[in-house]
Amino acid sequence: MDTLKRVEIKTLFIEQAKTMVGTQVRVKGWVRTKRGNKNVAFIALNDGSTINNIQIVADVANFDEELLKKITTGASLCVDGNLVESMGKGQSVEIQATNIVLYGEADVNTYPLQKKGHSMEFLRDIAHLRPRTNTFGAVLRIRHNMAFAIHKYFNDKGFFYWHSPLITASDCEGAGEMFQVTTLDQDNLPRTEEGKIDYSQDFFGESTFLTVSGQLEGELGATSIGKIYTFGPTFRAENSNTPRHLAEFWMIEPEMAFYDITDNMDLAEDFIKYLVRYALENCKDDIEFLNKMYDNTLIERLNFVISHDFIRLGYTEAIDILLASGHKFEVPVKWGMDLQSEHERFLVEQHFKCPVILTDYPKEIKSFYMKQNDDGKTVRAMDVLFPQIGEIIGGSEREESYDKLLARMKEIGMNLEHYQWYLDTRRFGSVPHSGFGLGFERLLLFVTGMANIRDVIPFPRYPKNATF
Repeated sequence: MDTLKRVEIKTLFIEQAKTMVGTQVRVKGWVRTKRGNKNVAFIALNDGSTINNIQIVADVANFDEELLKKITTGASLCVDGNLVESMGKGQSVEIQATNIVLYGEADVNTYPLQKKGHSMEFLRDIAHLRPRTNTFGAVLRIRHNMAFAIHKYFNDKGFFYWHSPLITASDCEGAGEMFQVTTLDQDNLPRTEEGKIDYSQDFFGESTFLTVSGQLEGELGATSIGKIYTFGPTFRAENSNTPRHLAEFWMIEPEMAFYDITDNMDLAEDFIKYLVRYALENCKDDIEFLNKMYDNTLIERLNFVISHDFIRLGYTEAIDILLASGHKFEVPVKWGMDLQSEHERFLVEQHFKCPVILTDYPKEIKSFYMKQNDDGKTVRAMDVLFPQIGEIIGGSEREESYDKLLARMKEIGMNLEHYQWYLDTRRFGSVPHSGFGLGFERLLLFVTGMANIRDVIPFPRYPKNATF
């Protein structure tokens, strides 16, 4: 009876693995490379558990020649052998193979990852295979660790995980173009007497969409069980092909009863520092690989964030700084504008040289639910600005006054019939409360150093692309 159990390759590189040297081990994985001569074959095997490959040393005389020929990049293997200290550079241990089972071949003429140095554009076209590369293996392991850290952070802080609906009749007021959800026959749409589409015959009895944000429903959670966070997919049907936009992405949105804007900023700064620190401590090998291969300032930038207090200043003061800088921006600066990434990055990277939290934005460029300041012109919004990224977190203290919220909704022409449930949070036991949103993929761009947001999600969704 075969009693040898598989060990994950990552366990062979930890300190405790020294006790395994001299024993028989079994590993399984995919071939990264094979090289050698007529006497010995060196196979780099990886099972996805780590960025590091284990070197398999196979004495050619001990194995069938046809088997060795079939062991090419991309093939999958089960290898039994003796774990020994490595004489070569770059690895502490290696396996002297005693038995090799070929699970699956990868034809050298058709397997698209035979060579190194593929462009990111090429890899996006084979999104179903790109996780097998070192780069995307590293990115996806970091993605997992960041998702785990988010849940751990909020759980340890006494927050409750809240599930806002993905299908909604609310548009979160101008947060972005929306994907419609319908079961109506598009070739035979029912019409009212006025000629409009009759959504009363649709599945939900009204016009519905994929959500652009879980915030409004999240406020219901905050005003009932105190502190909640959402962490789920959101959707925006914007025809945007920039390196910073996706049609489907993940958002983290905490909402907290009895938090004012200062409490909100304190939480956002602590949260983002926790995540960056967690990445540095728990994704060390993957981050070092990405720092070496893609962005040699990555580790420096991550340490920069956790070692600096975030500067906090008002929008108006930021505008004054930008106007006085003498810097020539592509988009001219003026009070009342929505700051562009170039303005945000100037403040962070050149003026203050540390992360910045901007507050008190003009109410005309912010959402209806943000608490109005006494000046009648600004609201208690906050944006956290990071190097290279610009805005990474956006949030606010929410308007708790029923009268002010209702007046603002009427002012901008919202359909109040659709928001009576939301107004009830101010009608019955309203409290001061705050919250913010962090785009998960924006966070991953920062933590991995990748240049395009399409490369930090397994299957990117963007205009004209939903293949994989």
